[in-house]
Amino acid sequence: MPAYAILGAQWGDEGKGKIIDYLSQRANIVARFSGGNNAGHTVINDMGDFSLHLVPCGVFSKSVTNVIGNGVVVDPDVLIEEMQALEKAGIDISQSLMVSERAHLIMPYHVMLDTLAENRRGKQAIGTTGKGIGPAYSDKTLRTGIRAADILDLENLKVRLESVLPYTNAILEKIYAVEPVTTESILEKAADWKNRLGSYIKPVGRYVNDVLDDDGTVVLEGAQGILLDLDHGTYPFVTSSSPTIGGAITGLAIQPRHITSVLGIFKAYNTRVGSGPFPTELFDDVGESIRTVAREFGTTTGRPRRIGWFDGVLARYSNRVNGYTSAVVTRLDVLDHIDSIKVCVGYKLGTDILDEPPGGVAALEKCSPIYETLEGWDIPTAGISDLSNLPTNARVYIDRLENLIGCPIDIISTGPHRDQTIMVKDILTP
Repeated sequence: MPAYAILGAQWGDEGKGKIIDYLSQRANIVARFSGGNNAGHTVINDMGDFSLHLVPCGVFSKSVTNVIGNGVVVDPDVLIEEMQALEKAGIDISQSLMVSERAHLIMPYHVMLDTLAENRRGKQAIGTTGKGIGPAYSDKTLRTGIRAADILDLENLKVRLESVLPYTNAILEKIYAVEPVTTESILEKAADWKNRLGSYIKPVGRYVNDVLDDDGTVVLEGAQGILLDLDHGTYPFVTSSSPTIGGAITGLAIQPRHITSVLGIFKAYNTRVGSGPFPTELFDDVGESIRTVAREFGTTTGRPRRIGWFDGVLARYSNRVNGYTSAVVTRLDVLDHIDSIKVCVGYKLGTDILDEPPGGVAALEKCSPIYETLEGWDIPTAGISDLSNLPTNARVYIDRLENLIGCPIDIISTGPHRDQTIMVKDILTP
């Protein structure tokens, strides 16, 4: 029966890939429920180093079915490339991957529209990855999207495209002055997608619920993080889907009663990619040092990530929205070289002291962090897998984060490999 949701608790890039890979060894299904190839999960294990953008992180564990849910938008070309790369690395996914027939597809014109719109915004750019995610979700909302099931019936797809493309082409031609997209070119690509992906497109929702009803274990793979959520994030500098626990339910069509645990993944510090408010952002040598040591560059875009101290205000808010049963702290070892570590415990906005972020982005931009300073540790934490071996000051730091988040920290990651993990509590226990 149990489903375990693994959610990004900050702005994404928290290290979910490693945790999902670690937990998937005891799962029947790993299911991705939101986002698209704008998200990247890095997994390092005995098979090598991998960057996954659409394929769930359970592909490295035998007997795991990897599911791409209806809440994901799928670029078929990217999915095919990723599957080929895995097969080249000796990872056989021919019998272990399923794509929801209800998942919407990122079409070539979505990528065009995304890039053109972002360039047009100029200094007001949101920071989109340019992968077509926003336009695909927009078409989904407008009821003009193309689903995975649609490429299985090319004759009907042609009728759909003849209805959709006139509006899309009017935007391309009249607003952006670029060449229109032809129905024939899309159908040609769709025929290739059907040939390569047709056997993977299945009724995912029913399959996942059947496994849960049979007492199987399902790991729900979140992408990005709550602070990029369309409703609960730092709007408008957000993504186009819901990386929250609510998104997990709708993005896989599972029943809430099945969710046993909700794990919030936090970095031991904060990072952000792209534009938007970031109250604890560092602009000094410490921030640059963390970026260098941690190699903080986007998995998808390669862009340098913005660096900041841990934000307890946003952490509490994250927990309030998602209701974490456990927290996971990753990249603790990155702070090994720092003598004193700051933690944000509140905001000052004018004369007001806030313990929750304001809803308006302009107000959040004006918030000044209120810091506590904790002592660093002399003994490296890198590679530690036993809680008793953690340096005293590192344990004090973890305890303070636990207090700020408002739920127990049950897993601590001290490095990129599976065995560089402290399991404080076995969370795969109902």
